[in-house]
Amino acid sequence: MLGVASVTVQYEGHCALDGVDLEVGAGEIVAVLGPSGAGKSTLLRVIAGLELPTAGTVSWGGADLAGVPPHRRQVGLMFQDHALFPHRNVIANVAFGLRMRGAGRAQASARARELLALVGLAGYETGRVQDLSGGEQQRVALARALAPAPRLLMLDEPLGSLDRRLRDELTLELRDLLTGLGLTVLVVTHDHDEAFAIGDRVAVMRAGRVDQIGAAAAVWRRPATAEVARFLGYNVFDGVAARPEHLRLDARGSLAGVVTGVTFRREHFLLRVRVEREPDVALITVVVHRHDSLPDVGDGVRVAVDRDAIVKLAAPS
Repeated sequence: MLGVASVTVQYEGHCALDGVDLEVGAGEIVAVLGPSGAGKSTLLRVIAGLELPTAGTVSWGGADLAGVPPHRRQVGLMFQDHALFPHRNVIANVAFGLRMRGAGRAQASARARELLALVGLAGYETGRVQDLSGGEQQRVALARALAPAPRLLMLDEPLGSLDRRLRDELTLELRDLLTGLGLTVLVVTHDHDEAFAIGDRVAVMRAGRVDQIGAAAAVWRRPATAEVARFLGYNVFDGVAARPEHLRLDARGSLAGVVTGVTFRREHFLLRVRVEREPDVALITVVVHRHDSLPDVGDGVRVAVDRDAIVKLAAPS
């Protein structure tokens, strides 16, 4: 089991990680979700041994990994840009790590072929990586990370370089593959859909800290703080949070505001509404279906809230 305890990383006064605590159980997939600059990639680098923490410990099965070099941590790390070698063919890219660890050519080649078949690339062995599509390059990078049979697999924005259609297509494939392997996996992403589709648990990071961690469905349905709720797309007002689809325009609604923006989203519109309530001003988002009457920017509206769907937030500490 992976253990991260009170890990802090500071750079000349800037705190990239601020006392992070995280545990990942054997065979568990944990998704670390957060915006750019939250510290997600720094956390992976510390776990991999590529960066030393200012304070705190990283352990495996209770054994402190301090002083254990990266190549002895048995960690597979897949980067967002895939970092494939353009001058090597597909099978040589997958076998590279094994060869560097002393595996013979035949052994490394056999393992690489096995993994290429696993990720759906049998028959691509002699192809050039630069001729592959983005999704195929992602699979090669995953096979290479799996080649040394790591006890921990870490994926840094694994689908981030792909377009939305391909990302949606590969997300469930990646989840099924990782689950079938039974590996302990830590995946970092800024994409909500990706995190909640892949992770057994989701940890939400902000400003170098883990704000909330729990089962994926629980975090999605019950964000603990206003910051987590806003990041997940909730409206936050009056100490509660509500999804945009749980708000509607209604002349008898309890919230009065002014429309500040209208955005088309396929089968519906999203309205941004400025609501002024003492002592705060809130910007909320309301779903309006295409068959409903659509107000203009500047119009006054009233908004009703589905009270059964609201989430009470923890008071600020």
